[in-house]
Amino acid sequence: MGAVANAIDNKLRTRFAPTRLNIEDESSRHRGHSGYREGGESHFRVEIVSAAFEGKNRVARQRLVYEALKDELAAGLHALALTTLTPGEDK
Repeated sequence: MGAVANAIDNKLRTRFAPTRLNIEDESSRHRGHSGYREGGESHFRVEIVSAAFEGKNRVARQRLVYEALKDELAAGLHALALTTLTPGEDK
């Protein structure tokens, strides 16, 4: 796991205490597209399951994740594909 993926992992675990967290670097699939950088760590798919999302709609959940990762986004993290679930929604 690279530095950006580690930062994402650490921040999301600290902020949301997830019961499940999967982080996948999809940067290689975006070669030649906007935001791609050599060496990857520009495009990620994140699946996170947390009780912190209870009572919140999809947009509110995603805003919480973007807020937690604002420094990474400002530093060049180009894209996040997010799946945000509560433990009861995780199948």
